[in-house]
Amino acid sequence: MANCVFCNSKHERIAENEVAIAIFDAFPVNPGHALIIPKRHVADFFELSESERNACFALVAEVKSILDSMHKPDGYNIGINVGKAAGQTVFHVHIHLIPRYTGDVGSPRGGVRGVIPSKQSY
Repeated sequence: MANCVFCNSKHERIAENEVAIAIFDAFPVNPGHALIIPKRHVADFFELSESERNACFALVAEVKSILDSMHKPDGYNIGINVGKAAGQTVFHVHIHLIPRYTGDVGSPRGGVRGVIPSKQSY
C-alpha cells in the first residue's frame, strides 16, 4: 500500500521470516519495544491466515530471545490492537512485544487490562 508506514518501512529489521518482519517501535513505551509485522498488507489481525499467524508468533518468540539478550527484561506484554475502538492507528496488523522491567510502573497488576484503566486492578 502506497501510504502504509509499515509497507514502506525503512526501519532496520531485528529479525525476519518469509511472512513477517520485526522492527523496533518508533515510539517505544520501554527499551526494546518491538513490532512484528506481516509482510502482506492486512488491517485486521483476524484476517490473517493460520499460517501467517503462526509465522508471526514464531517471530515473536525469536525476537523475545533477542530482547532477552539485549535488555534482560523482567517480563513482557504482547498486544494487538484491532480496530479504531481498540486504539489501532496504523491499519496494518502489528504485534507489540513490550519488555517490562520491575518498577517501570507503580503497580503492573492487571497487565493488559490497563487498556481500560478503571478495570486494571481487581
